[in-house]
Amino acid sequence: ELQHMMQIYPEFASEVLFYVVGQDPTETLKELESIREERGYPWPVAEPVGDMLIDLWVLQESTKIAFDGDGVIVYRHRGGGDANAWPKVFRELHKTTLPP
Repeated sequence: ELQHMMQIYPEFASEVLFYVVGQDPTETLKELESIREERGYPWPVAEPVGDMLIDLWVLQESTKIAFDGDGVIVYRHRGGGDANAWPKVFRELHKTTLPP
């Protein structure tokens, strides 16, 4: 899915913030950054902060969550996901960031 995302993301990179947040508590930011570089991902990576994963009900690997500019969850999917959903999610987020 992230490989497919690499094709979609550049179109929206200047308007939509996208982060991959590690879920494994034993992975350091340095390790996450190394994986990002190795795989050529153009987006930033981050470690979860505090109880973030618990608060967001991230109970399994590969949970995807999209927030709008007000912090409201507009997309959530657990598991493998649907790579074709992301263009639609990014377009909707992009529309909400445009001035009225």
